[in-house]
Amino acid sequence: MNALEAEGLNTYYGKSHILHGVGLTVREGEIVTLLGRNGAGKTTTLRSLVGLTPARQGTVRIFGAVTTHWPPYRVAASGVGFVPEGRRIFANLTVEENLMVPRERPGPWTIPRIYELFPGLAARKANKGRQLSGGEQEMLAIARALMLNPKLLLLDEPSLGLAPLIVQDVFKVVVAMRDEGMSVLLVEQNVRAAVD
Repeated sequence: MNALEAEGLNTYYGKSHILHGVGLTVREGEIVTLLGRNGAGKTTTLRSLVGLTPARQGTVRIFGAVTTHWPPYRVAASGVGFVPEGRRIFANLTVEENLMVPRERPGPWTIPRIYELFPGLAARKANKGRQLSGGEQEMLAIARALMLNPKLLLLDEPSLGLAPLIVQDVFKVVVAMRDEGMSVLLVEQNVRAAVD
């Protein structure tokens, strides 16, 4: 079964036609990378897939269910984690408080398990989000999405603004998630990071 299928997506911002017939497939347990320059519509594609900017035409299927017109909370509840560009963590909450924000869903991802995967976050669990480095914030954003115990994870430019060594760490985590059977759709401008 495919984790995600999109066919013929046409998405607009007002009268501006941004996506023209976009289609893609992510099979279960697969990492798919959507590459493109800035302004090519990568973020809009993700936003259309999770219902934040619904497509006017086309079809989105997640694990076989047609989700094209579902609100974002329903898409998330179906087993989809989304890590937006710019991290969007809560700056005034601690690491641990950020991890408690998602509604807990049954599954293998718990706060202790997150701290095993991200030992740097465990060491800073009492620090506020604003006190973390860019790499730590990205790790926290991914960790928070994992707390939903998703079967499909969508990541929007996780390497943006990060040092090369931190980028390697982020992509090791992505591969580890895939190795556990999670499907991943990754949006990137950084071709080298995405294909290494």
